[in-house]
Amino acid sequence: MDKVSNRRVLLGVTGGIAAYKVAELARLLVRNNVEVRVAMTAPATHFVTPATFQALTGRPVATDLWDASFPNHMAHIELSRGADAILVAPASADFLAKLAHGLADDLLSTTCLARNCPLPVAPAMNREMWDNPATQRNVALLRDDGVAILGPAAGDQACGEVGMGRMVEPEDLLEAVLAFLAPKRLAGRRVLVTAGPTFEAIDTVRGITNLSSGKMGYAIAEAAAAQGAEVTLVSGPTALAPPLEAHFVYVTSAAEMANAVKAHVADADYFFGVAAVADYTPVAASSRKLKKSPEAMELKLKPTEDILAYVASLPGGPFCVGFAAESEDIARYAQEKRARKKIPMIVANLVQHAVGQDDNEVTIYDDAGAHALARAPKSRIAREIVAHAARLREQPAQANVTALKQVS
Repeated sequence: MDKVSNRRVLLGVTGGIAAYKVAELARLLVRNNVEVRVAMTAPATHFVTPATFQALTGRPVATDLWDASFPNHMAHIELSRGADAILVAPASADFLAKLAHGLADDLLSTTCLARNCPLPVAPAMNREMWDNPATQRNVALLRDDGVAILGPAAGDQACGEVGMGRMVEPEDLLEAVLAFLAPKRLAGRRVLVTAGPTFEAIDTVRGITNLSSGKMGYAIAEAAAAQGAEVTLVSGPTALAPPLEAHFVYVTSAAEMANAVKAHVADADYFFGVAAVADYTPVAASSRKLKKSPEAMELKLKPTEDILAYVASLPGGPFCVGFAAESEDIARYAQEKRARKKIPMIVANLVQHAVGQDDNEVTIYDDAGAHALARAPKSRIAREIVAHAARLREQPAQANVTALKQVS
């Protein structure tokens, strides 16, 4: 399966208290199969030691423009040419000013000036420094030069003040970096995703729902957007923040989700039915709260509409990917579901290994057979699922052969 492997990121660290968070970012990148090299400014070493980053990345940390370990003493050339992207985090006000005006008086600034790869930066500074007109002019210049500005965010700051200037959290920076590294094989494509549970009302306060967190569906939406797609995410009730890159549609019940899908499916090239849609809903919901009584209560249910089957049956409809969460015998149940729905691809997992968790392990079933994905963060699993679907749809003649070679 596709992985962000053999991709290399130069992580530039400048002076700021947020540097301690970048250690976690380095760990997350390595965990997602990204080769990380770190370059630090002198002020940065006052906040986090180079030894910390060396331990996390397994590679020596560069701090000296005149480092004799690099060929011809040209550390800035070797570092910039060896990276698929350079991320500066935290990016101090001083470093942003250097970048904006082409100053190059240390290893990191010289490397950024000599680069031939994307340069995202994650600003972090006091709120007054961020709001200063000089900083805003520098940021505008950088944007005009094609530098991606990631953040900052608002919130509590180390100085005790509250406002704009916090560095974006490591998990969000990870997704941004992976988006830069991902192949844009879905550019120009429209992707429709359902996610989360549905809630089927019994009365004004009670209802039928399930334990789906929505994390897998949201990760699919983010992965598709990272590969260049225009994404619409139809979500049931979750505690997750909507992906910034997706058009977000909030629904509650299975009927509302079905209507939302029908409203957006016409132009979709792909449909990922990730949501854990209720199979049954009450025949009639009470308009008032039902009172408890010592007598048994009977609840009459009716089947909900099968959203995936509806989309799969559309003439000239999107490429459909189904999801099967099972408690046992996933191979048999998943293949039966794929055949019943008449879809080219289904993703199956054991519910006890996935519900509410940040990691997952799944098996993809298609005409070529089964393709197991080892346990990994759901963000990585999502990228591989989306990449597999893209291969099947965009290159149907050779996709299955390629997929079989990749998992053998």
